[in-house]
Amino acid sequence: MKKIIVFLLGCSLSCLPAFLFSQSILAGVNGGISIPSLKSSGDNEISKDYSSRLAGAFGLFGDFGLSQVFSLKAAIQYAGQGGKRNGVQPVTNIPSQLAQMLPPGTTLYANFDNESVLKYLEIPIMAKLTWGNRFKYYVNAGPYTGILIGANQKTDGSSQLYFDKGTMQPVAIQGEPLPAQSFKADTKIRDDIRSVNFGLTGGVGLGYRLGNRSEIGLDARAAYGLVTIQKDSDANGKSHTGGLFLTIGYAYVLHR
Repeated sequence: MKKIIVFLLGCSLSCLPAFLFSQSILAGVNGGISIPSLKSSGDNEISKDYSSRLAGAFGLFGDFGLSQVFSLKAAIQYAGQGGKRNGVQPVTNIPSQLAQMLPPGTTLYANFDNESVLKYLEIPIMAKLTWGNRFKYYVNAGPYTGILIGANQKTDGSSQLYFDKGTMQPVAIQGEPLPAQSFKADTKIRDDIRSVNFGLTGGVGLGYRLGNRSEIGLDARAAYGLVTIQKDSDANGKSHTGGLFLTIGYAYVLHR
């Protein structure tokens, strides 16, 4: 919590020049869906083959107009990240009794459902170009910082264990295949994930003025994290967060 407070204070100070020289200031709220994914940048099978999952996205934003078309947009947003992988995949939690019987470094496989649920507080600061009057069209882009606030690995299903990904070599004890194992679990993995992430984000949007003091808008924004999220990339692979955010928002003009 102390890190988050210090970071938010730093972001506030970084936006102070835009606030002081703004010709207009809008403040608003938005919410919608996040379509995140985990992109693996290595050959470690533990981090490969994740597909997108659906999550939530919502937060607060401020728009500081520096001219008729140019402004700086800053936001504090909850962003659901992560990915899912169903089917045959490496097993990361091998039963301890079985692990003692296997050669070091042995990889086992099983058929189960796996979802990586990552929760971030993200702070993007973007340059924004806007055209139009009552209907407004805009593009924006810039860097963002993410603070990890939660990380869980949710698994489900049951399966036999195999020595190969093709499931042709089941694990056996004294010649008898090992019974199917349950993979139903919700494991906290926050200690395995870096607490801070940095990346680039940008998108397009459409706004509509409701009057002189307020407007609504639709926003589509993509983001990609530049930091490998795993602390131990040798053991757990190298993954980067990314995704698409689709939100609807309401803004109120504080100054014009």
